[in-house]
Amino acid sequence: MRGVYALIAGLIFGIGLVISGMTNPDRILDFLDITGVWNPSLALVMVSAIAISAPAFAYARRHGRSLLGIEISLPNRMDFSPRLILGASLFGAGWGLAGFCPGPAVVALTHGDSRIVLFVVMLAMGWLMADWVQNRLDYRAAGSSK
Repeated sequence: MRGVYALIAGLIFGIGLVISGMTNPDRILDFLDITGVWNPSLALVMVSAIAISAPAFAYARRHGRSLLGIEISLPNRMDFSPRLILGASLFGAGWGLAGFCPGPAVVALTHGDSRIVLFVVMLAMGWLMADWVQNRLDYRAAGSSK
């Protein structure tokens, strides 16, 4: 049943991305172009998302469960590791260059644009490469502790 709820949530998220125009990389790039013809629509989408999700996060923190009774574990760490800073920087650079982040890119695959397909393929390769590097680092750390 959890899979059904996840599917419904994903569909709502995807529909929201399409309605808000966030599957259009030009809209994202126009938001990031503060010296040109700046488009504030992404900021409005972000503020709306925060306003809608804040009560749900507050509920989850208080009760440890979703409204459907599914146990939720939210992170409570506030420290910044070099890994987090590097990952966020790479994410931001890719987002600024391509005009896509992962969610909207996957939704935009339905457009059939070869640039979007290439972006998602490169995104998947990046995930695989990051996983490979992390496994190598874990293997070396395990070997040095013996």
